[in-house]
Amino acid sequence: MTIKETKTTVVQTEIPDGLLTQAQDLVAAGWFRNLDDLMLDALRRFLESHRGELMEEFIRQDVEWGLRGDE
Repeated sequence: MTIKETKTTVVQTEIPDGLLTQAQDLVAAGWFRNLDDLMLDALRRFLESHRGELMEEFIRQDVEWGLRGDE
């Protein structure tokens, strides 16, 4: 397997303390190397599992915008 170099962007966000604690526990247990890896995996899995729903919603919004011209 070849690892491709990927351009990355730093994203800053706020999460509930309890969620952070759960994430830190997974890192401490060795499930992830660090919080960055955990967040990247969680985001990737969310997008993969909801891709169809997200695309459907984006298309619906585009159609509504086209019909109404709302901005």
